[in-house]
Amino acid sequence: MPSPFPGMDPWLEGYHWPDFHHRLATEIAQQLTPRLLPRYVARIEVTVMEDPDPEAEVGILYPDVEVLRLHGAERIGRRSKGGGPSAGRLTIPALDPVAVRVASVEIRDVAARRLVTSIEILSPVNKREPGWSRLRDKLRRLRQAGVHLIELDLLRRGKRIRSHRKIPDVPWLAYLTRAGVGVTEVWTIGLREALPKVDVPLLSEDPDVDLDLGAAVDSIYRSAAYAMTIDYAEDPPPPEFSAEDRAWLAKQVKKAKRRD
Repeated sequence: MPSPFPGMDPWLEGYHWPDFHHRLATEIAQQLTPRLLPRYVARIEVTVMEDPDPEAEVGILYPDVEVLRLHGAERIGRRSKGGGPSAGRLTIPALDPVAVRVASVEIRDVAARRLVTSIEILSPVNKREPGWSRLRDKLRRLRQAGVHLIELDLLRRGKRIRSHRKIPDVPWLAYLTRAGVGVTEVWTIGLREALPKVDVPLLSEDPDVDLDLGAAVDSIYRSAAYAMTIDYAEDPPPPEFSAEDRAWLAKQVKKAKRRD
């Protein structure tokens, strides 16, 4: 079954994300390789990052963590000897940091083995501190080294890696910063829009190649059989959509079920 949506599927931003993230890196490398040979190759680079604050993703990205939920003014503890309530005592989970594998795609020149273009796929750990600052530092170092940068932000929650007054409030973004150029090209991606083709620059003597994000995501959705495990009766991961957008999402899911 294909995805119910013309572009990004918001439900993939939840506990499916780690699988989708790594599949996307693989799909990008496979899609680009025939267009890059024989001068370039696409390689997957995996970085292990520590998520020191996994509580932020409990119930979204980390669904298997048991959480004790205390409702309202419920209190745990003893009453004082005088019979009045003691100071409130709550029990919360003590969660250890989580190791997160973050995949990116590197395009390298075959002759010199130098890094030409880096394609970063943002993860939730990249979109809040301390991961946000670490990614910004990495991008700065790559720019200084003369590397072209592509950042794919297919997550609605978290802090944007780049901000500017000209960038509208859209769910998803893709950025391209060419080496030696002082501007960033931005693809804005709305809820109802197809995913774009992003230019992938190479060395100056070679033309750009296209990265078809829509084809990549569609291929992943089908091969991973996400339709079998996504429960579209549940709300998508936060942030919450407007009532109008929720109605549109429900309509798309209903249409997809009729087609199936």
